[in-house]
Amino acid sequence: MDNKKKLLLIGGGILGAALLLTLGFLFFQGRDDGSARRENTLRLAQEYIDQGEYQRAMDLLDRLLIDNPDDEDARALRDDAIEGKRLAEMRRADGSALTAQDIARLLEEFRQNRGTLSLADVERILAAQAGGRTVSSGAGEGTRQAEEGAAAEEASAAEARAAAEAEEARKKAEAGELARASAAVQERMREVNEIISRGRTAVGRSDFRGAAELFKEALAKMPRGENRFEAQKQADISDAWYEGFSRNGNTALGNEAAQKAVEAAQESIRKDPSIALSQYTLGRVNRDRGNWPNAVAAFNEASRLDPNNYLYSYELGRSQFRTGQFTEARSSFESAVKLNARFEPAWYNLGGTYAALRRPNDALNAYQKAVALKPDYAVAWREIGRIYSAREDYARALENYTKALQHNPRDLASLRNLGYAQSQLGRNQAAEASFAQALALEPQDPQTNDNMALVKIALQKYKEAVEYAGKAAAGGGNERYLYTLGLACEKAGDIDGALTAYKSSAAKNPRYTRPRINLGLLYLDRGSPTEALNYLMEAYRAEPASFEVNNNLGNVYARIENWKDAIERYEAALGVQPGNITARMNLARAYVGAQNLTSARDAYLEVVRLAPNNDDALFELGKTCAGMGDAESARRYLAALLEKSPSYSGKAEAQKILASL
Repeated sequence: MDNKKKLLLIGGGILGAALLLTLGFLFFQGRDDGSARRENTLRLAQEYIDQGEYQRAMDLLDRLLIDNPDDEDARALRDDAIEGKRLAEMRRADGSALTAQDIARLLEEFRQNRGTLSLADVERILAAQAGGRTVSSGAGEGTRQAEEGAAAEEASAAEARAAAEAEEARKKAEAGELARASAAVQERMREVNEIISRGRTAVGRSDFRGAAELFKEALAKMPRGENRFEAQKQADISDAWYEGFSRNGNTALGNEAAQKAVEAAQESIRKDPSIALSQYTLGRVNRDRGNWPNAVAAFNEASRLDPNNYLYSYELGRSQFRTGQFTEARSSFESAVKLNARFEPAWYNLGGTYAALRRPNDALNAYQKAVALKPDYAVAWREIGRIYSAREDYARALENYTKALQHNPRDLASLRNLGYAQSQLGRNQAAEASFAQALALEPQDPQTNDNMALVKIALQKYKEAVEYAGKAAAGGGNERYLYTLGLACEKAGDIDGALTAYKSSAAKNPRYTRPRINLGLLYLDRGSPTEALNYLMEAYRAEPASFEVNNNLGNVYARIENWKDAIERYEAALGVQPGNITARMNLARAYVGAQNLTSARDAYLEVVRLAPNNDDALFELGKTCAGMGDAESARRYLAALLEKSPSYSGKAEAQKILASL
């Protein structure tokens, strides 16, 4: 019995002990029926949903639904992804964004009632849960934050260079203002500039009171009639206050600086609406506070006022992306790289936008431009790996994840993706090592623990698999994690533990068929066909086109000798996978049980045609022909069997039948 499936073969109405057991395993390769690939895709889509990567999840699930529009698991996950994306774009009444924890809770509410949550519903649920214990979204939120943090770190140096370039451009503009002014006005302008410079220094050391006094002094010394110069200086003051906000973040000090930055920017715009820097600062404040629609509006205006500033186009693209305006974001990032082809963060973000627009070839090209400019761009290497992984080119995916980790060895996402690629290539020991490294960084991450459990199962380390699956189930409360726990318990011989875990998994999601299939099989093993039928019928209602569900329903009906329904279910299974030998053998034996020997003979002939080396099919074909009174055919098939396989396990019975003909 292999470690992926147990197949039930029935013979002459007597059931064998081997049953179809579906792993639903995220990593196994070499599947012969497509079921493991489907389960891999479902698990990866769930991982993307957990990480807030809703578009990636929808892309994967759309492929499954194109192949099988009746795949209820895929449809339910796709609904989750669509709802998650909608929630991510939804705002509270005060305009603030929902947090990842909010979205996780709201998605759970959505799953329970499969309705649509309005903004009023969101407010109601959040209010009801405020002050209560917040259940962390675990791997999804932690990994998403880590990925965003890593991307920000990668881009920070380039953005600092861009800021320095912008500062140089402002100085040139100021020089122009000075050149046209009279000597007296020039002197006053220089004095104002010097005071503002001191104020900026004070902000840098968090002396906000001193900075405010200096900025006030500078504004009092503004030369009369120089509205544009004054607007430029208000923009400079706003920029200085933004730096204070950026350094202090969401603290009392940071919020004070943000408010002053907004006020100075608004005053600059009142004095002269053509100053792009003021709009840029408003955009940055709104961006950092998560107010993406307002950030889009401000960056869009800054970019309009100064269409040659690549940084404005870049920030506009980032904000458009966060609001789901992927086509607009693509245009903005394309403008940014056209203005400055050496600005690698714009190439990286353009790649992500192409990916969201389902243009993987363009995404790959953009990411490759990014790493060509910055060979240690770890997150770009990781995204290249993900593109190859989506193409199932796991060898190339592995190469790129390895490059990502060379430059950032502590990147949890790259370690997890590396483990996935290794497992897809059959390198389970290497995958085990990769997941161990990931768990050293984040020991309680549910998805990594679940992945480790599945690798341990592949390596037949079942007790260890139970340990890791238990951590995943405890940390995530996810039906798939509970399913893995049940699988690990079953492999370890703890059938009661497996039943408990499978039942918990099934209770989490009425459309999740995997635990119901395995519950049916375990109860059938225990001689409880009624219980088995109940669980398998639940699975059938959720996924009527499933090969596993139909084949195993056939197994239960065969156990209770309901041959009519057994035949119907086996035929349905073969409608999904016409070349599946196990289901065709089951169908033939069910025909034997129903005394329909002509149909049984034809089914065995088809098995022999599809699998000429299947000795059992040749043996059963000979027996069936003998039962039909076709002695000539029976002799031909049984003699061919004994000549081909002289040590066949049923040799004695074959010889006995031959002797009786």
